[in-house]
Amino acid sequence: MSEKILEVKDLNVSFHTYAGTSHAVRGVDFHLNQGETLAIVGESGCGKTVTSKAIMGLLPTPQTQIKKDGDSAILFHGENLLDYTEKQMTHIRGSKISMIFQDPMTSLNPTMKIGNQIMESILIHQKISKKEAEKQALEMLELVKIPNAAQRMKQYPFEFSGGMRQRAMIAVALACKPEILIADEPTTALDVTIQAQIMDLIGELQKELNMAVILVTHDLGVVASVADRIQVMYAGKIIERGTVDEIFYHPTHPYTRALLSSVPKIHTNNKETLYSLRGTPPDLINPPVGCSFAPRCEYGMKICRQKYPDITQFSDSQQCSCWLHHPKADVSGLPEEIFKRG
Repeated sequence: MSEKILEVKDLNVSFHTYAGTSHAVRGVDFHLNQGETLAIVGESGCGKTVTSKAIMGLLPTPQTQIKKDGDSAILFHGENLLDYTEKQMTHIRGSKISMIFQDPMTSLNPTMKIGNQIMESILIHQKISKKEAEKQALEMLELVKIPNAAQRMKQYPFEFSGGMRQRAMIAVALACKPEILIADEPTTALDVTIQAQIMDLIGELQKELNMAVILVTHDLGVVASVADRIQVMYAGKIIERGTVDEIFYHPTHPYTRALLSSVPKIHTNNKETLYSLRGTPPDLINPPVGCSFAPRCEYGMKICRQKYPDITQFSDSQQCSCWLHHPKADVSGLPEEIFKRG
């Protein structure tokens, strides 16, 4: 079995706002093995990016509150990152755990040349000369397949195309060869052709560096070909998890099925209406007592609004939180393949 290098336990993140306290992440648990790709999927606002930034220690203070008592922990090789000081996290970020942000144009410094931005990370984490750092930065640009890398080193972000900026962002993130790469919506602003190139590039670098990847996205089309495991997130909670095959071929939560139904299929008749999930996610300043998806669920029952569902285990790798899988649930008239009982 692969080594478990990251383990998140009972992660709770809240933000203090003028309107009240927003409970953005509520009791999230997951682990990441060496060399694998774990995808976190869900609609915008479900807590994916907040979870990622909590791991990196990048959430703003003092308006952010992360629960640190009880079983809550972010364990990296057994060490709890929630107990680390900012100085200690500085040594982790970039060198051990790195992150590709959603928009490279706002993440890259517009006043610094691309080469200097890559060198900055190298010089912080490695005790080497500026000349050696420049050599490594050039190698990174060549590694992410940017043409004329030596010339591009001297250019600014605005001189790069969208795909090139994303490649430069990857070069910055991988400059110190981290053990974990968190890719937060790495293809959102790119066209389909460039999306495929970027995902192929991340896959190649992952194998070359034996790196583990957390892929944060709302696009299930991107996930299908690159992820090993998937966890579906909604309203700050993980509501279903499993391998790629289990999630795509045997989804057990109505929300997961809704996400899959909303993805265009190549064999679909052009005249068919694409499925659209009605409603919006709940207000997490006043999170619902029961299942957060209940108001939008076409199969919702009375208990769904009264109590949060227990976890139903379907296999060693697949589990789901939904009352429809409870032995006493009345699912008569509903398709058996949708609500299997294991």
